[in-house]
Amino acid sequence: MSRPPTFVPPPCARPRPLRTARGAFAVLDAAPSGAARGTALLLPGYTGSKEDFIAMLEPLVGAGYRVVAVDGRGQYETSGPSDQEAYARRELALDVLAQAEAVGGGERVHLLGHSLGGQIARAAALEDPAPFRTLTLVSSGPAEVAPEQREKIKLLGDALRLMDMDQVWQAMRALGPPEDAGDPLRGDREDLRRRWLRHNPAQLLATGRQLATEPDRVAELAALDPPLPVHVVSGERDDTWPVPLLDAMAERLGARRTRIGGAEHSPNTDRPVETAAAVAAFWDAHPVQNRD
Repeated sequence: MSRPPTFVPPPCARPRPLRTARGAFAVLDAAPSGAARGTALLLPGYTGSKEDFIAMLEPLVGAGYRVVAVDGRGQYETSGPSDQEAYARRELALDVLAQAEAVGGGERVHLLGHSLGGQIARAAALEDPAPFRTLTLVSSGPAEVAPEQREKIKLLGDALRLMDMDQVWQAMRALGPPEDAGDPLRGDREDLRRRWLRHNPAQLLATGRQLATEPDRVAELAALDPPLPVHVVSGERDDTWPVPLLDAMAERLGARRTRIGGAEHSPNTDRPVETAAAVAAFWDAHPVQNRD
């Protein structure tokens, strides 16, 4: 779970619904005052939300980019059905393709996903790479999460079947949430609790199961023709996908590789300025082009 420093967006960002062919999604839409160098779509991780990127928005806008951070279906301020089948990986990938179409305006967009969001982003790129100029995977590994994290996800799933969301929140505070790099929840962050209570349990159950069973699709991504430029970003330490595993994935992809000093599983909140600088530098190296 990423812990954004605040849920109040900066002046450059506008909370709004993004209307797409697959429904409306809650977003933070941050843009420079002049012409943008390109548009980026940011996907949060498991138990997270668009606010996980809130501290990166101003630096990315300052670098000249329009950045749209999104709540996926069933996450926080985007509603979703109670049927777990609605959160199948391909369904979520098709949502991302619709989001990219809605924000791109005929141009390719830079796609970035954190953790679970990275695996959804990968699925979208494999479904149809045409809308994307680049793909950035932030603390998102090649396949299923580490065994300890799979056990935490199982515990969470069992709890979700037996308790309501508020009861599960209290248990999470005691155990530490799945997909977390270690520290227990600090204090009584009402904004984090409020976000948790608005997640759809069906989404958490379905995507948790995906994190625990995701196949290795790195070879498929590497085989795209034409190739999609990929950037693998992580902290110095990660208990969800060990850093050497992320190093090896980047090598298999021929990807740019960045480790953010002083960060763990969520460099987007641990070191947002440094992470934004690394991400913007990668985007700068791959200017956005109109789609054919």
